[in-house]
Amino acid sequence: MQGKTGSARTPVDELLMIMARLRDPQQGCPWDIKQTWQTILPHTLEEVYEVADAVDRQDAPALCDELGDLLFQIVFMAQIAQEQGLFGFNDVVAGISAKMIRRHPHVFGDTVFSDERSQKQAWESIKQDERSAKSEPDNFFAGIPTAMPALRRSQKVQQRAARVGFDWDNWEQVIPKIHEELDEVRDAVAQGESSARIEEEVGDVLMGATNMARLLGVNAENALRLSNHKFERRFLRVEALLQAQGISLEDANLEQMENAWNLAKQEERQVAAPE
Repeated sequence: MQGKTGSARTPVDELLMIMARLRDPQQGCPWDIKQTWQTILPHTLEEVYEVADAVDRQDAPALCDELGDLLFQIVFMAQIAQEQGLFGFNDVVAGISAKMIRRHPHVFGDTVFSDERSQKQAWESIKQDERSAKSEPDNFFAGIPTAMPALRRSQKVQQRAARVGFDWDNWEQVIPKIHEELDEVRDAVAQGESSARIEEEVGDVLMGATNMARLLGVNAENALRLSNHKFERRFLRVEALLQAQGISLEDANLEQMENAWNLAKQEERQVAAPE
């Protein structure tokens, strides 16, 4: 147990005690005892997405609850590591605290940056020094996890390349490139290319759009997630509008669905318009 002997327990101390008890070989929970980093990773990722969902819904009580679930996953992984003599939860906390202080010399030190750009350059330089100190692979894209969602990783990869000048001057210059990639998709389909070839060309379109988002200061992953939510919301409204006419989704034709879709969009604009 990682508590403070002779002093009142904090909520974090209590959580660590609960986790240690769940993993106790004699008195713990059989399911928790048999878990490993690998087996709980899917649960950890699921909790991250549930946090994102609560944020998108601006649901503060749900966010508080989901952050607790995510924290439990962190404590779980740290407990497994502690049992193996690798590190403990306090090491995790100490590590991130030291990292934040190191990466913010303008806050915790005497460094002064002339503008936000120089601050970002210093941030990247510090991160590069950290990667070198950890003897990470000599790879220009080291530190960008391959398991990261593809859309987010695409933006990170392009951001890294931009650091050495491999970039457009502004987002408008990306538009012709996106059109070019769309033409290549059309050509690949027209020429009867393999599905793998078409998939590659579609990927290039997505990468171009992601690069445009980066240059506009937009997080592509967040943008697509919000668009997914918008589509779901509108489609559910389409279903409701059709049902009000006595038409099911299965029986509706495309024209009826498009009319309901346009009405749903019009309703949204009316709600969003200032009075």
